[in-house]
Amino acid sequence: MIDEILKQYSTRKEGLSSTEANARLEHYGLNKLKEKKRDTPLKLFLAQFLDVLIFMLIIAAIASYMIGNHLDAFVIVVVVIINSIIGFIQEYRAENAMEKLKSLVNTFAHVKRDGTIRRIPGERLTVGDVVILEEGDKVPADLILIEAYDLYVDESSLTGESDLVKKDTDYENVEDFSDKIKDIRKYSKEENVQSKIVSMNSNIIFGRGIGVVIATGMNTSIGKIAKMIQEDEEETPLTIKVGKIGKKIGIISIFICILVFFIEFFQSVDILESFMTAVSLAVAAIPEGLPAVLTLTLALGMQKMAKSNAIVKRLSSVETLGSCTYICTDKTGTLTENKMTVREDYLTNKPKSVLISALCNTVRYEDDELIGNPTDLATYHFAYENDFENLYENMNLVKEYEIPLDSNRKRMTIIYSEKVENDMSKDISFDKNYYVLTKGAPELILDFSKSIDDNGNIRIIDDEIKENIISKIDEMTNSSLRVIGLAYRKIDSKTFEKILECDEKVFENNQDYEIHKTYSESKHHGESFENDLIFTGLLGIMDPPREEAISAVADCQKAGINIVMITGDHKDTATAIAKEIGILDQNQPAENSSKRQILTGQELEDLSDEEYEKIAKDIRVYARVYPEQKRRIIEVLQNQGEIVSMTGDGVNDAPALKKASIGVAMGSGTDVTKESADMIIQDDNFATIVSSIKDGRTIYDNIKRFLKFQLSTNIGAILTITIGSLLPIPTPFTPIQLLWINIIMDGPPAQSLGLEGPEEDLMRRPPERGELIGKKAMVKILISGIVMTIGTLGLFIWELNNGGANVKTKAITVAFTVFVLYQLFNALNYRSSSKMRNTMLWLSLIGSFILQVLVIYVPFLQTVFKTCSIGLTDWILIIIVSAIILITDKISNIAVEKAFN
Repeated sequence: MIDEILKQYSTRKEGLSSTEANARLEHYGLNKLKEKKRDTPLKLFLAQFLDVLIFMLIIAAIASYMIGNHLDAFVIVVVVIINSIIGFIQEYRAENAMEKLKSLVNTFAHVKRDGTIRRIPGERLTVGDVVILEEGDKVPADLILIEAYDLYVDESSLTGESDLVKKDTDYENVEDFSDKIKDIRKYSKEENVQSKIVSMNSNIIFGRGIGVVIATGMNTSIGKIAKMIQEDEEETPLTIKVGKIGKKIGIISIFICILVFFIEFFQSVDILESFMTAVSLAVAAIPEGLPAVLTLTLALGMQKMAKSNAIVKRLSSVETLGSCTYICTDKTGTLTENKMTVREDYLTNKPKSVLISALCNTVRYEDDELIGNPTDLATYHFAYENDFENLYENMNLVKEYEIPLDSNRKRMTIIYSEKVENDMSKDISFDKNYYVLTKGAPELILDFSKSIDDNGNIRIIDDEIKENIISKIDEMTNSSLRVIGLAYRKIDSKTFEKILECDEKVFENNQDYEIHKTYSESKHHGESFENDLIFTGLLGIMDPPREEAISAVADCQKAGINIVMITGDHKDTATAIAKEIGILDQNQPAENSSKRQILTGQELEDLSDEEYEKIAKDIRVYARVYPEQKRRIIEVLQNQGEIVSMTGDGVNDAPALKKASIGVAMGSGTDVTKESADMIIQDDNFATIVSSIKDGRTIYDNIKRFLKFQLSTNIGAILTITIGSLLPIPTPFTPIQLLWINIIMDGPPAQSLGLEGPEEDLMRRPPERGELIGKKAMVKILISGIVMTIGTLGLFIWELNNGGANVKTKAITVAFTVFVLYQLFNALNYRSSSKMRNTMLWLSLIGSFILQVLVIYVPFLQTVFKTCSIGLTDWILIIIVSAIILITDKISNIAVEKAFN
């Protein structure tokens, strides 16, 4: 088989010659990641202005400047620049992800060239090179192994899975290997093939190996990731919806302004005044406050979420969270605690089982932190939670000999001696008692056990006892628990020395037995100590679900959000956790002929796109999934109109996070993943994601509140000016008054609506799927605009008919004031049902009212705004007429709901 590998890549065990290596480097290129040509920073920045809404704002700024409103023009320009800077930063950050990825693969390699071993830069590797891998090395390219000696690889930076992966060269178990080697990349996802391949950027933890380079640079696994993370990002739902609104508003505004200009022109109104009125109306019609409110509302949301361990890197992602319909989440560490825990036990002698659990492991303290493999940590904590210290405080145990766990033996044994106090004899070792403590695969432990300790009563294991234990093992295994068997044996000093002497002959002299080699090739090493063991029990271990994740999943389901678990774990383990956490129904069979809910990575691979699309929305658990398959899952769901949030932590997750509507990286993840994501969950907790969704929904609601309020103001102004132009009356507002209305309404009242608290039913309603402003909302807004128009023109005509001195100025002042008060009362219509008090809204309304009073009564401002003082009777009439908007809003809500339902 090895010869076939060497033949396929035209190489030999001694490696390539320097001449051949250089020729292949010319053909395949350097072993490094290539970055596609990107726009310059200046071009990226200028591209931010190519947006309909931004373009309309620039026109509004120019128009404002032309009619003398320099302050308004300045504010609009500042808003446009801030918005463009934010957009530029968001796009430019994609380059950071690529830089992080490139930094991962800058390494050296030990390679055979011309029959000798050389250390060369990793970028000089080429296909066919024979690379030597030692403990501590970083894999410099994608390799297929031709030699492996107890080789364990950490692939967590790629896959996000923390367990070490055993690699081997057992090609006999690969079916049709002769055919597969011709296109090994095609079959690399098969488990028995995957165990023979090591990928660029993974780390060698134990053992050593030799591999042949099968791919370099952009053709490696990490290179394919580099291609994908350089693709253009998807537009968020908010960006799309705001863009549509901007286009509609722009077109309608231009049409209305031209219409008003020609109406006034043909009515013989001064052409300059007609132009100024049209331009002022354009400024009023365009919601230039929208980018500012979006930025402010989203930025405040980001600050709030940051305090809850959710770091949002992209403003619009805050809103996207509130719109998402699917959350595709990792299991380990996100839904679970990422801490193996004893969840069930079957103990025939609890004190002895606690002793084995505490002492038969290799946990240690480093810098006050307990270090060890997950299983050892689980049994250690179990022992201390079950009173180990009190049970054995008087035992003087000293560690004498260790036979570590390895993949061949599937068990570990540690032998302790019990100290004999106050004995100064030289032959003290022959007076010690020795305890052989063993834990491991339950079937093996049972096979090595001759007896069972039934609470101090030692009995021979007969067929009935054995069947009961096997039945319990099966029961625990079927519950997706990792089962550990416990056993012990007590021997005297002579027996210990005799076994040690025999065992020593197998291994090198002067062997350090306390820290034995972890990769013993002898399957039977240590069995002399492990004969005639006494069985004491079973421990069922699992990574338990987070308590808060269970309630968070339930909250999502009430909110109409579909939760999908995607994990590299075994199907049974994933199913058990999914049922416990509420993703799958406890009482529903895992496989149901009418509705398939669980899919493995291999099953997904075998499905055509058409087949998968039919069942994609039914799947709730993906097990044994490769990280690159996440991208396919996202694409199919997005093509079916879903807004998908995806979590990840490994480098292989980066393309999926970029593709998702919102990519969520775990705080414990790689730098590449964090750079590619829109949001980082610092505590790796699913409940934090759900909390962020609540914040996102609140922000989405507040953006809609602002838009509805703003549009009702715009429609009211447009209708009032347009209808006023058609009637034989003067224009009810002067251009400067229109701009004042625009400044006031785009300012504090509108922006403070972005600070409203969450609606009481926020997490009991489905995600927002429609437009920002739907048909029902548009009808209500139109009704509000009509009410404002009727009230404003009605009072205006009333004042004109009253006659008296300065009648036109007074009529304009009353119309102007009633329209402003309409907005102040109307802002109250858009408050949320939250119990939180929005103090800023009330302050802004009071402040706006005071400013309006100043405009009416301060002589200097009277001259600027062409207003005059009005009496108490006028104020009473203005307040009554404008307050009607509160009543008509309630009536229109009821009427519209009935009409649409």
